[in-house]
Amino acid sequence: MTDGELSPLPSTWIPRDQYTGPSQPEPGVLKLDGNEGNPPPRTLLENLATAELSKLRDYPDARPLESEIAERLAVDPCQVVVTAGADGAIDRVFRAYLAPGRRLVLPVPGFEMMYRYAAAVGGKILSIPWTDAFPTDEVIASLDEAVSLVVMISPNNPTGRTATADDLRRIAKAAASVNAGETFGAMVLLDHAYVEYSDQDLTGVAQEFDNVVTVRTFSKAWGLAGCRVGYAIASSEVASVLRNVGSPFPVAGLSLAAVRAQMGTGEAAMTEHVAAIRVGRARLAECLSRSAVLTHPAEGNFVLGDFGVRSEFVFEGLNALGVRVRRFPHRAEIRNALRITVPDQAEPLNRLIASLETCLAPQALLFDLDGVIADVEDSYRRCVLETAAKFGVQVTREELAAAVLAGDANNDWVLTRRILAGQGVDVSLEEVIDAYQGLYLGTATSPGLRESERLLVSRDLLSGLADRLPLAVVTGRPREEAEWFLDREGLSELFQTVVCMEDGPLKPDPAPVQLACSRLDVTRAWMVGDTPDDIRAAAGAGVVPIGIVAPGPDPTASSAGLRDAGAATVLNTVDDLLDLLQ
Repeated sequence: MTDGELSPLPSTWIPRDQYTGPSQPEPGVLKLDGNEGNPPPRTLLENLATAELSKLRDYPDARPLESEIAERLAVDPCQVVVTAGADGAIDRVFRAYLAPGRRLVLPVPGFEMMYRYAAAVGGKILSIPWTDAFPTDEVIASLDEAVSLVVMISPNNPTGRTATADDLRRIAKAAASVNAGETFGAMVLLDHAYVEYSDQDLTGVAQEFDNVVTVRTFSKAWGLAGCRVGYAIASSEVASVLRNVGSPFPVAGLSLAAVRAQMGTGEAAMTEHVAAIRVGRARLAECLSRSAVLTHPAEGNFVLGDFGVRSEFVFEGLNALGVRVRRFPHRAEIRNALRITVPDQAEPLNRLIASLETCLAPQALLFDLDGVIADVEDSYRRCVLETAAKFGVQVTREELAAAVLAGDANNDWVLTRRILAGQGVDVSLEEVIDAYQGLYLGTATSPGLRESERLLVSRDLLSGLADRLPLAVVTGRPREEAEWFLDREGLSELFQTVVCMEDGPLKPDPAPVQLACSRLDVTRAWMVGDTPDDIRAAAGAGVVPIGIVAPGPDPTASSAGLRDAGAATVLNTVDDLLDLLQ
């Protein structure tokens, strides 16, 4: 959207797409997509268990909390309105001061919910690009009689940039002079959800103006996002309006009790948390800068990085490694950016940085052999079909491909026996191996099917990759068969190690991938594989899993199966690796 362009939000339009919030916590997953603060001490939850039952039975009274907030901020209690999170306060401001035919001036990028609340009341958004310092002059120039609301998000979500006291004073004064028929002119909404992390606390400055509403929350630095408690600070007249456009009981009694308790005992922990975030924020920005990822000066508990064409790959790569971050593919101005919450503890911060470096700067490339380097459709795959036929079971290539996509299919002998058992044919593994190997290796009078194997990737490409990074093969083949193919194609010297069936558990167990990394003496690697077993093994070993569509009857199903298994991306050919390694 260009400078001054109105977003197309007709008065009857309500968003049809569901708001996609941060992920839910999962065991072993580093959740860095919601900007939640450090959790409060467990004693807070334990104390709530002994609270008076009136906290559940009676309608909640937010006035005691409003008084405590007012005392902390040196304002009158009638100027504080407790709401259901900062979102609840923003919603009230929009419903009170924006309407069909009226405009909202919004520096962008901006908080996602601003768009939705504007649409809900039929207001139109006048977007002003915010690329460096706050666009104060541009905002003031945009003010006219149709503007009834100006938004200042500082620190800004999602960029982390801040406005200054001078920015706020100039805009508040200019906004007060428009809409002469209104009591206060145009209103200014100061979204201060992340202010505890910032050097620019404008709460006091905002109190100089009757047309400024400051919104703050206990969801971030105070670590109580689950309680859904925020508040607005405004002149007594504006605060009265905000009370009247929302529920009189916006927050549950237990949430109010939790916030009051945290305010009373959690100040020191919150201060320590903020200090740790500032250190981690600088370290994360430095990590991204080393990998040529553009960041901005940030004063929230997050960093926004512009990953360019690599954004989707890094997002999915982090996801595969158990790190959840936020992306905005629907927002043109930041579609290539990832917003990353900064951990305030050393271990998760180290894990985050290691995961980012693995995605951005691998130290080695690992390859499955079959279906990635070697075309085995007429060798191993055909051996499965013909071995099954020897025991009276007809299997189509489509059925075999489906069995491979189902997983735990890295040993063709075991897979073949499983297929036979599924048809009621009980034969020993030894019998299956004898029949299979006779077909694959051949006899004195009949060449084996392995003679049909051909390269899927040029030797020159692999040689070029080997010049850049150490290469390894991680395969379920017996060693003799793997080395036979690599020697025949003149590839052996390109791979510094080859992990085979004899070396330990087979994929999807991560052990063979871990062994390859250990032999190469690397901690960061990518692995290219053509089956869900490859993808799961790589992810389990902390390696970025990259899928590739092998020759087969249904490339679409293969690609979908790889993505479902957690591949960071799915390539058509190994040549596509060059684009990822820019």
